[in-house]
Amino acid sequence: MNKRLEGRTAVRPTIKAVAAAAGVSTAAVSQAVNGTGRISEATRRRVLDAATELGWSPSASATALRRARTRTIALVVRRPTDVLGSDPHFSELITGLEGELAPRGYGLLLHLVADIAQESALYERLVAEGRIDGAVLTDARADDPRPELLRGLGLPAVLLGSPDAASPVPRVGLGQQGAGIKEAVAHLLELGHRRVAYIAGPAELLHTRLRLHAFEEALAEAGPAPVAVRHSDFTERAAVEVTEELLALPDRPTALVFPNDSMAVCGIGTAQRAGLRVPGDLSVVGYDNLSLGRWVHPRLTTVDQQVQRVGAAAARTLLAGCGEDVPPPVLDGRPRLVVRESTGPLTPPHLNPPHRPAPPHSEEDPETPCDATAPSSPTTPPSSRGSAPTSGPAPAAR
Repeated sequence: MNKRLEGRTAVRPTIKAVAAAAGVSTAAVSQAVNGTGRISEATRRRVLDAATELGWSPSASATALRRARTRTIALVVRRPTDVLGSDPHFSELITGLEGELAPRGYGLLLHLVADIAQESALYERLVAEGRIDGAVLTDARADDPRPELLRGLGLPAVLLGSPDAASPVPRVGLGQQGAGIKEAVAHLLELGHRRVAYIAGPAELLHTRLRLHAFEEALAEAGPAPVAVRHSDFTERAAVEVTEELLALPDRPTALVFPNDSMAVCGIGTAQRAGLRVPGDLSVVGYDNLSLGRWVHPRLTTVDQQVQRVGAAAARTLLAGCGEDVPPPVLDGRPRLVVRESTGPLTPPHLNPPHRPAPPHSEEDPETPCDATAPSSPTTPPSSRGSAPTSGPAPAAR
């Protein structure tokens, strides 16, 4: 009798037991048995030997299930639940994805994880259990192991991010990721600001590095150095804390550039509670061009990265990888600055008259304000110089 089964013959061996015996993941066991994926012949032989020794074989129903189409796409996000709930960026992204997936009978499976180990293990489990047909990867990182992992698992995938970089899986996003930040810096310099601070995202994210480099390069070309650069975790609490810290500096910044719109809105509120006028005493720039930026007073100047359109393009790219007949993704251009009333020149208090209703929007800025009576800063005309086209779904991924 097989010694590994002695004393527990009534217990049916599992794929996990085979994986443990062979020293591989359950996904590798599935690949070895089904002849899929990118594993070495030595690994395949070791898995098959372990399966034979344990007396394990996949059931016919399980094999059929794994080979059947699930019409399910995984979206795994490395964020705490409270951060995801407070950041409309992902709502916009999901709207773009679902707009292409749902009409074709596909659904989105959302998972939140804490780190790369959990994320990798989750992909392996979902593939081994045959629960997904593809995956959308967010938050590209330097030396990111996920694209190679999913290619090895034989799972179609797309990575949200600048298409300018090489990747084992298709990358979907706007090119020239730093262009919007450079426009924002040029806009602030034109308004007379010389003390500009940048609140960046987590340092390990590629888009954080690209945008920070663009910010520092744009200032260096013009002369002034950044007052400060602070990294954050995209949370509202971080936005409040970093804004309070920067405004307490002896020579405080007169302009703040945030990595997303949610943090920028928190920054505006924090400054106003401190008795500062926006933009009379402090200009604020966001990133994403989400709808909430049109609700706040003053309306938020931001960088439009077409979140919904990127989501839609990612879905089409992934569906094509799954063998679906879909139109090619439509995505071009680069991030662009949308100028509203949260940025303006510094004005002495006596030159800042009482609030007045916002003037009508010009044809160049066709966005309809959510509150037509919301006051507008008299120091800055409601221009949308450099704003992105507004046809189709507006605001893309990080």
